[in-house]
Amino acid sequence: MRKFLKTMLISTALSAVIGSSAYANLAPLNSDTEQDRVNWTELDAKFGAFPAIQSGVKIGGVSKTLTNEYWRSLGDGYKSFAAKYNVFVAYQAAANEGDQLGQLSIAETMITEGYSALLFSPQTDVNLQPAAEVAQSKNIPVVNVNDAVMPTATHYVGNVQKDNGVRVAQWFIDNRPDGGKVAVVEGPPGVFAAKQRTEGFTETINKSGKFNVVASVPANWSREQAYNVATTILQRNPDLIGFYVNNDGMALGVVEAVKALNLQKQVAVFGTDGISDAYKSILAGELTGTVDSFPVLTGEVAMEVVLRLTAGQQISRVVTTPQALITQDNAKTYFNANPEELRKVLAK
Repeated sequence: MRKFLKTMLISTALSAVIGSSAYANLAPLNSDTEQDRVNWTELDAKFGAFPAIQSGVKIGGVSKTLTNEYWRSLGDGYKSFAAKYNVFVAYQAAANEGDQLGQLSIAETMITEGYSALLFSPQTDVNLQPAAEVAQSKNIPVVNVNDAVMPTATHYVGNVQKDNGVRVAQWFIDNRPDGGKVAVVEGPPGVFAAKQRTEGFTETINKSGKFNVVASVPANWSREQAYNVATTILQRNPDLIGFYVNNDGMALGVVEAVKALNLQKQVAVFGTDGISDAYKSILAGELTGTVDSFPVLTGEVAMEVVLRLTAGQQISRVVTTPQALITQDNAKTYFNANPEELRKVLAK
């Protein structure tokens, strides 16, 4: 029955994408290549000073899950920015990253409860589209926040997903000049961020002509699945020199697999997101690196964008947020930075 409901959910979302008059003039969103975009540092210059916010504004945030530190940190960013303007924020999430129907139910409930605007971080590119459609029909602003991308999203805040993989591939090119075998552990099939991160890595590293991507396998954001996938890849390719992993939770599972086979000196492992456990693992000499997308700052920027929208400002369809490749060389600098200093560093 649950499988049938999921099928119906996806069919409904696709129908909304195809048939919505509200979105009829919008091309399907690719947040990495959308031309109507600004950098997070340009909001004041492009759209004017942050506006006065009316009393009574309340914002609803719908997250993928709170079991992943990245999404908890994103919510901290929402609340931090909103608190400066006495704006009420409710931040809720599904039980786990596979509960598409539970997440949709949360979004639909927030619409009926009369929130002024909504921040959606969908589990897939389509599962929250029915709720976004209803919100749009009620003139409730919706901002799609990292990392799945609704094709008909009117506004998106997040980093350039493809660049995550590009940065890691460039590290291998620069630091493993002799090349060798590498592998990718992906997020769920069909999720925009996972696809873009993987393509960024494979396209860049293949251009060098010195590397062979011997496997690219989904592990569905699961640390346990990533451990199992990595173990199989390593057993089949004992001369593998590295992994690129689509998020940090999975990357830490890959590190466990590498350690279990005593291959730490041979196999480099990179994750994506910049959660605190990834930093700790990097500083301990286990995880080689991650691409930090600064979830607290991303949450602050997303809240700024949605509040500007509620005040009537016309904002670009995409607002990009920063990211940085983190290794032992710079981990302490970023991990210990206070929020204001971090903003200054990333704004340069």
